[in-house]
Amino acid sequence: MLRPEPTPRPRLIEIRDNLIARVAEAEREGWLGEVEGLRVSLAGADEKLAQLEAEVGRRSAAVHLGISTFRDIASHTNGTPGPVASAHDQN
Repeated sequence: MLRPEPTPRPRLIEIRDNLIARVAEAEREGWLGEVEGLRVSLAGADEKLAQLEAEVGRRSAAVHLGISTFRDIASHTNGTPGPVASAHDQN
């Protein structure tokens, strides 16, 4: 399945807005065949925009994988160093 990238979103909005204007013009002029074709294109543009929005939502949602982070590990230490062995203690 092809997934659209979010970078062309402004251009896709511009295309959708243009299609809306063209549908209105075709309806006004009575170009029934043109209206149907433009509505199909408009539905496709709306669907692509919805896919982009859904993809952005998925990318921004955090997923907890159960792996400890540095913050989790650091919070388990009490910050006081343990006993330091000297050379004399090792003999």
